[in-house]
Formats: sequence, structure tokens, C-alpha cells
Amino acid sequence: MTQKAFVYSELQISVPFDQAPWKDVNLTLLQQPGLMNKTWLAGVGNHSLGGIYAFDTIEHAQEFVTRYFPNEARKFGAPQTTRIFDASIVEEASRDMNSVHFGAKATRKPGAFVYTEVQVSVPFAEAPWRDLNPILKRQPGLLHKTWLSGLHTNTLGGIYAFDTINNARNFALNYFPTETKQLNAAFYTRVFDAGVVEQASRQMHSPFFI
Repeated sequence: MTQKAFVYSELQISVPFDQAPWKDVNLTLLQQPGLMNKTWLAGVGNHSLGGIYAFDTIEHAQEFVTRYFPNEARKFGAPQTTRIFDASIVEEASRDMNSVHFGAKATRKPGAFVYTEVQVSVPFAEAPWRDLNPILKRQPGLLHKTWLSGLHTNTLGGIYAFDTINNARNFALNYFPTETKQLNAAFYTRVFDAGVVEQASRQMHSPFFI
């Protein structure tokens, strides 16, 4: 089964991941309709908690962000961010970037994840991914990228896996602003520690930790 939607979430909270109640949360997540997999996200420097999820339908993703996740955030007493992305239209671009969400094999464990979103409204068919992918492939330490296209908003973004936190930070701080400058757009970046979330993510069938 191929995913039709991705969801990004992040809680405005500071909890070292080894103190996070991920085992209890995973048990509940595994019961959510249409959820195919989740990769946990643990913020570098701020210990925020979040995830990138794949769903079988957009409708199940919408149900997740409108029903389940607000209740989960309320339990933590934390404001939350969620985004839904249309997975069906980014397959070709993502496969070209060795995306594990579209069949590529994770041949090594990632050291870090980066999430990006650019404040533009560009239908993905018109996005310059063919120009950007060759440049992205040259970025130090980049292992995989899954493109993201905002549902209803057509924002552009991605979830990236890097070999080290240092290379992920370099990408977020130095390369990515040059890309968004060309688009004349504001942007959002987050860097996450992949090493601490392996066990929790494996339990959620994360394609990064097969």
C-alpha cells in the first residue's frame, strides 16, 4: 500500500527523549486509522517532540490532526503544530532523492533529520524540483529526502535524513537560506536528533530504521 498523505507534528515542549512517554504513545498511535508508519522527531537544542507520519488516505490524516492529535497535545499541556501534505504528487521527485518513503532502502542509520517548509504557494507540478534535486544531492551528508507539498496551501518543503547532526545543522543554517532567497520567501527549518529516536521509531515501522 502506498501512502497518500504525510503529517508533520511538533509539540512546544522540552522533554529529553529518554524521558518521553513514547512507549505509551506508540500503543495508542498503532490504533489510529490509516496510520502506516511514524518516525519520531526529537529537537536538537530544545528537546521538542514530534513526528513525521505516513497515512493511507488524506481523510485519515485529517482525522488524525483534527481529533487525535489535539487531545494528545492537551495531555502534555503543550501547544502544537501539525501540517498535512499530499504524498501522491511528490513521488517522482522524492524517488529521485532516494526517499525511503517511496521504496529506497536505508543503507545506514541517520544521525539527524531536518524538516523544512517554505512560505510559498506553488502547485507541485510547477515546483522547480528538477532543478533543485541535483543541487541537493551534492549537500554534505544528505542520505534521503522526501518532498512535501502542503494540502490546500501548496507550500513546498521536505523531510531530510543526514549522516550527522553537524551536516544537518550546516544544511539548515547555510545552504537552505540560499535556496529560499531565490524563491524570495520566508521559511521554517527544524533539526532533530535521529540517534535517540531509533527504538521508538522502529516500533512505529519507520522506513528510516528498517
